[in-house]
Amino acid sequence: MDSRDTVRLERSPSLAPMYGKAILSALPLTRGSRRGCSDDARVPERVLELDGVRLDPRHLDRYRTVCGFTTGPAVPATYLHVLAFPLHLQLMTAPDFPFAPMGVVHIANTIEQCRPLCVDDSPRITVRATGLADHPRGQTITVVSEGWLDDVLVWRDESVFLSRGRGSAGPGDAPDQPDAPEHPDEAPVGPLRWKLAGSLGRRYAAVSGDRNPIHLSGLTARAFGFRSAIAHGMWTKARCLAELGPRLPDTYRVAVGYRKPVPLPSTVCFGARGAVRDGALDFGLTAGSSGSPHLIGRVTPLA
Repeated sequence: MDSRDTVRLERSPSLAPMYGKAILSALPLTRGSRRGCSDDARVPERVLELDGVRLDPRHLDRYRTVCGFTTGPAVPATYLHVLAFPLHLQLMTAPDFPFAPMGVVHIANTIEQCRPLCVDDSPRITVRATGLADHPRGQTITVVSEGWLDDVLVWRDESVFLSRGRGSAGPGDAPDQPDAPEHPDEAPVGPLRWKLAGSLGRRYAAVSGDRNPIHLSGLTARAFGFRSAIAHGMWTKARCLAELGPRLPDTYRVAVGYRKPVPLPSTVCFGARGAVRDGALDFGLTAGSSGSPHLIGRVTPLA
């Protein structure tokens, strides 16, 4: 895209008014043509850009605490997703975004850490939508975020969102997904058990800014078809990476697929194993009671 398609922001967008728009668009009487799965759906033709993003050490410490990261000079690879989130929401609440943001399901996320970041870095962050595609349960769209230092790409994040169509599974069911070679076939079973409190969604929301009602309480989650509040997908990914911390290379690609939502409160099991090829590391999160998969992922070193 050329510069005419780039919207340069002077500051990070305020989340409160965008949440009002997002919730309004989810109501049956107002969502209208943005229910998804339309033959004439289009990807917004623009890039949102925010330059000189400052990393707040106190906010970073709060993020590390809620996600289980240890302190150190390197910034967790998932942290920039939090800084890009306000741009995500601005893009997804615009009138030309094809789906109502409260109606989409996060089904996959891939992050490439091309160079470790430190707290003194001030990256330029860009966000755009791409990859509108048919899916067995509706349509998907991919939101791409990138972090740049001196015009060098140091971080890239791809989030795939599903807009469910007619005949889709309910919100508690795992959406069908095409074969993904960057994921293992199944979640490794491990001995680590984590007890997740009912307040986890609110704690992560306070740090990440992602206050989607499905994460905050059972009451607000039931209004959107869930039986209980569910954990944020990006928290589950971050928590897994925090556990893998000492085994992670400096530069890597980490791809996860989200299966069944993680109800709050609940107990989950984490497992990891080294893959045979390419020095990859497979990991997963399963339900403590049934063993059904919540998340499967793979870390692959970058050359």
